[in-house]
Parts: sequence; C-alpha cells; structure tokens
Amino acid sequence: MTIPFESVEALSDALLATGALAVDVADAYAGTPQERALFESASAGFPGWELAQVSALFIASTDVEASIARALNAAGLDPAQSFDVSHIEDRDWIRATQNQFGPVQISQRLWVVPTWCMPPDPKAINLFIDPGLAFGTGTHPTTQLCLAWLDIHLRGGEAVLDYGCGSGILAIAAVKLGATSTCGVDIDPAALMVARHNAKQNRTNIMFETTERPITGLFDIVLANILSGPLQLLAPLLARATRGGGHIVLSGILESQEDEVADVYRRWFNMSNVQHEAGWALLHGTRYQN
Repeated sequence: MTIPFESVEALSDALLATGALAVDVADAYAGTPQERALFESASAGFPGWELAQVSALFIASTDVEASIARALNAAGLDPAQSFDVSHIEDRDWIRATQNQFGPVQISQRLWVVPTWCMPPDPKAINLFIDPGLAFGTGTHPTTQLCLAWLDIHLRGGEAVLDYGCGSGILAIAAVKLGATSTCGVDIDPAALMVARHNAKQNRTNIMFETTERPITGLFDIVLANILSGPLQLLAPLLARATRGGGHIVLSGILESQEDEVADVYRRWFNMSNVQHEAGWALLHGTRYQN
C-alpha cells in the first residue's frame, strides 16, 4: 500500500504488532533511478520521499485484511485504505537470493565473486563479497568504475582511504592490488559490520571506522563513491586527507553532475580525467602540492 512517508514508522510498528513477519518499505517515487539519484543529490544525499510503498509478509493462516485494517487504524490512517494481497509460494529463499548474483569480471585479472560461487579464474585477483545490507556488490556501474581505476592506477605501496566504504569492496580491492595501508569509513554501523566481515573473508587487514571518528594521517589515494551532494559537502574534508600529489577518485555522480562536482574540487585538485559508464561518471584529480 502507498502511504505518506511520515506515517511509515507508525504503520511498520503496527503491522509487526498485528502479526506481520516482516515489513518492507520502498520509495513510491515514480521516476527513473537516475532521476531519483539526481533528486537525492540535490538534497545533499538525504531521501526526500513524500510517499512510501509498504509491504508486509504474513503466514498463510492469518486474516490479512483484518490485521492490516487494525494496523492502519493504530497508525492513525484510514482502515479502509486499499491494498493488494498476493500469495507467495514457499521456496528456498536463500538460494533464490543467491541466484541473483554471480561472478563479475572487472578486468582480465580482477573479479568480484560471491562467497558461494567458485571463482571462474582461480589465478585472478578475486574479491569475495557477501551481498548484504551495504552498497557494493560489484554490479553497479559506479563500483565497477572505481574498481577499474584501482586496477589500472594502483602501483603498490600506497595508503588508501575509502570514504563511504559500504561493503568494503573498494578497500579490499586496494589491499589485494598492493596497497600497504587501507582505511574504510562509513556513517552506517551495519555497513561497517558487513565491511569487516568481507575483509575477513578476503584475509585482508583493513581498519573500518565510523564517520564520528576524525580521519588522521594523509593518504596517497582517497576514494569516495557516494552521491553528488555529499561529495560536494565533503570536499574540504577529503582534500585534507589527501597528501600533496595524491589522488582523489570520486564516483556516484551522474554525467549531468560531473562539471558541478569537478568545479568544487578544483580548489584543491587538478581535475584531469573523467570516465563514464551507463550514465554515471568517475572523476579523478591530483592534489596540489602545498
């Protein structure tokens, strides 16, 4: 059912209280994913949902109509609001989820491999990732752009910062490609938990920290695969973390936003290169010497 966003929390709690096994909330925005990314970027990365699509899962023996009516009433919504009910056949949900993900080849030597799959090329540099509650499974163009940049440009021995690390995939790739010191930072505690798990799966030693802790030291490469709005706000912080002559790599940017983001970073960086894939852009710059 579609409800005002401000009622999501109350309805979710009410649905769980009336017997729902799980509740899922999605943006009811009708535009394309790129239009949504553009809107969120303009809002400094914070969701601007007005309407939310709420789905609930009940066991088959539940009187779903009565349960939902009670939940709507408890949440202060119209209990006569329309909604759809469909029956879902029981299945192996773990296997069904796993079937959505397979190995992704980034380059001749670099692969992203779900942990339940055999690597297609055991001799390659394989990043073993559990898709979970964090962005970065290797399937999105922005992640692939960053991985491809690291594959080409990381020489070995660098100190790398992955700001907004999500699943930790970029930090893990940096270590496996030869970085000697790598740190990942994220605002989401769940992402940090996933990133630490993935780092352990790959036998990599990476420090993952919350954004609440200050960044110390200087880095040869600073990666930030976020969105245009947050990238512009974070420019001074990311510039301070980059050593003179070091590299900034920015992604999560729509092609239409690349000039605006690059202009912000030109205060600290020589913005010299842009790469594109599927409507997304990766920006690269070199830090001016102090």
